[in-house]
Amino acid sequence: MTEKLIISQLYQLPENLKVEVLHYVEFLKNKYSNESMEKPRKRTFGSAKGKYDLTSDFNAPLDDFNDYM
Repeated sequence: MTEKLIISQLYQLPENLKVEVLHYVEFLKNKYSNESMEKPRKRTFGSAKGKYDLTSDFNAPLDDFNDYM
């Protein structure tokens, strides 16, 4: 029933809007594909260790804010 209604409405559209409908259908297929429906992986504690290097003065006040302190 829904497919027939969609097709009947599609026939009434000009060619440029039919292309837009096609792009939207492709977008929906990609968005809801099986790959995107997978559950996100659980995060492992400490998995980013060593990827970021913080300076020793990371928590020190910034000179730019001296006027406000």
